Amino acid sequence: MKVPKRIATAVINSLKGGVVPRVGLPYITVGREAEIGALLHDIDIVADGGASFRFIVGKYGSGKSFLLQIIRNYVMDRNFVVVDADLSPERRLHGTRGQGLATYKELIRNMSTKTRPEGGALTLILDRWISNVQSEAATSSGLSPEDAGFAREVERRIHEVVNSVNEMVHGFDFSKLLVMYYRATLDGDDEKKAAVVKWFRGEYATKSEARAELGVGIVITDDDWYEYIKLFAAFLRGAGYAGLVILVDELVNIYKIPNSITRQYNYEKILTMYNDALQGKARHLGIVMCGTPQCIEDPRRGIFSYEALRSRLQDGRFSREGVTDMLSPVIKLPPLTYEEMLVLIEKLAAIHADLYEYNPVLTQDDMINFIKIEFSRIGADKNITPREIIRDFIEVLNIVSQNPSVTVADLLAEQAFFAKPELESGPVEKGFEEFEI
Repeated sequence: MKVPKRIATAVINSLKGGVVPRVGLPYITVGREAEIGALLHDIDIVADGGASFRFIVGKYGSGKSFLLQIIRNYVMDRNFVVVDADLSPERRLHGTRGQGLATYKELIRNMSTKTRPEGGALTLILDRWISNVQSEAATSSGLSPEDAGFAREVERRIHEVVNSVNEMVHGFDFSKLLVMYYRATLDGDDEKKAAVVKWFRGEYATKSEARAELGVGIVITDDDWYEYIKLFAAFLRGAGYAGLVILVDELVNIYKIPNSITRQYNYEKILTMYNDALQGKARHLGIVMCGTPQCIEDPRRGIFSYEALRSRLQDGRFSREGVTDMLSPVIKLPPLTYEEMLVLIEKLAAIHADLYEYNPVLTQDDMINFIKIEFSRIGADKNITPREIIRDFIEVLNIVSQNPSVTVADLLAEQAFFAKPELESGPVEKGFEEFEI
């Protein structure tokens, strides 16, 4: 397919820089059918009013973040709202100095919909909700906006949505702010609308500040931010969306916390979210978290150091290597096969040639040799990841497209000297038997 230059540029530049592009993923996706299918099955459960929680586990560069972005794009197309955040030393699931609230702020800042995929969709969602309620009121009641009873009918419908969250923890104040936003919209009070959005974003530092500007004696804190995520999920469903999906990456930053008590508090927050999803306490909410095998399975510092989580997530007695269980709460990413990597670099070669307007110079034999050399590097048979292979391949494309005197065969021949001899005619080559030409 013809890839627009804007998207092709984002794809090539992101992959060369070792990061996952947020656009253009359908053009380069290969493999991962089972993992995508399992996560989309979870999304169907969320759409039906349930909740789900999954961990995606894989080495650095194995494709965890790539899979998250694929799911992000899929669910937005299905009318879900998506919030995503990468954890860091300043952003955790629990903290005493604003680290938990910082994660909430990042999630809300990255709130995305199909029509606003780049994030910052909170105001759009609130305005669309009010507009839809007004349209539905006009259609079903036959009243026009100028009629005396129109405002009462709209407010009645507003309260129907508001009452769906009123009984939840902190639901009363959340509902009060939704009504406040609606009335500020009617009055054309942009300052009050901005103050309500500021509250929803968790940007009020003190209760007194919130009380002075909004008359609400509560603010979102490190301890209760997750309760507001559940409130958002309930509200979004009432506002016409299919549900809310949370994507959290870089769990390794919890593993790196030096203080064991602080780590345990963060794992306790994960346990709370996990239990809510599986016990039915949360509705219309999907949660996906990504981490490395070490940050999950390390019995001293990882998630498995928290016994309540280890007993829930650890493989059972009948699990064994090479057998997948996509119904498990932990999805372990296997390496892409040689054939899948070949398909991927073929797609990248076509995009690169089209973007920089030159005739493709790599043959299929060149690409097969490139994959063999990459997997034959010392230690690469066990540790090489798609990220490394992609970065190397784009480097090859850049060099040969800018230097006509340099041939692909020359570049690959130079690297062949560093291959492991026992692999040059061993397992790597066997993986390409069907590609022999």
